[in-house]
Amino acid sequence: MSTTFTEEAARSADGRPRHPTHRRRARSRRGGMSYLFVAGHAALTLAFGVLPALYALYLAFTTGTGGFAGLDNFTKVIDDFRFLPAVGHVALYLVIWLVALVVLVTVLALVVHAIRVRWLSRTLRLVFYLPGAVAGASSVLLWLFVLDPTVSPVAPVLRLLGYDSFLQVIAPSHLPPIFAIIAFWTGAGGWIVIMYGALNTISAEMIEAARIDGANVVQIAWRIQLPLLRKWISYMGIMSLAAGTQLFVEPQLLSQASTAVVPNDYSLNQLAYLYAFQQNDFNGAAAISLMLLLITLVLSTVFVTRGGLFETD
Repeated sequence: MSTTFTEEAARSADGRPRHPTHRRRARSRRGGMSYLFVAGHAALTLAFGVLPALYALYLAFTTGTGGFAGLDNFTKVIDDFRFLPAVGHVALYLVIWLVALVVLVTVLALVVHAIRVRWLSRTLRLVFYLPGAVAGASSVLLWLFVLDPTVSPVAPVLRLLGYDSFLQVIAPSHLPPIFAIIAFWTGAGGWIVIMYGALNTISAEMIEAARIDGANVVQIAWRIQLPLLRKWISYMGIMSLAAGTQLFVEPQLLSQASTAVVPNDYSLNQLAYLYAFQQNDFNGAAAISLMLLLITLVLSTVFVTRGGLFETD
């Protein structure tokens, strides 16, 4: 006589039925471990996320002496002649970065997933992912050499474009696409791997049925794979938007390397840094951070609603 799955699960390793008390203890142990893992994440989020945000909220609406300031800190920052140019720089960078990320990462993930030669697919994923190991300031330092026509490995290309010096390459008008290229180089590989994994969750029977009906590779990608990737694309957009609004390391290092040809107030984060540590105005810096948070939340809401991130299938 065969046993049901529930009956099999209720048996111990030696084949004897488990006592209900033993099952309850096992469930309790598993529940305790899950609470332990969640507690660590919750504690870190509270210490380094929630509490600093609440403190920034307090600073943004108070004066340096602790009195209530209303919206004075926000109006002061907005009236600063450096504020609107910094907003424009970050906005232009985000548009270039997000469009390139969503389009190119999705296309590259589809191409890698379509390759049936296993070793080639694995090699491409590794090649795409490797630049992500060189992140942050080290990545920007590497790009300082790439962007210098006198030492760059792509110097012939730079000279063909009419750039003979490092300062010509990093002219302020060139910075949004340069920063987008740096961000894509360091971050796209990880998202390609994630998208590749998401493509693997699509039913092979569904893809095969489409092929039998006469659909080619492009039609399968457009009508089946892309709609099923919508949530993952939305998630990628939200995370990349949150990272992109924090633009700081790239312009800060380029400013130092170019002896201020790149201004040290190029981005909103740089401007907040100047308010806090050069003007000793932490209230103004907090106001900038809250405006950045508000903008990010609004745009993230658009990604969530349009991408159906929390919709159930």
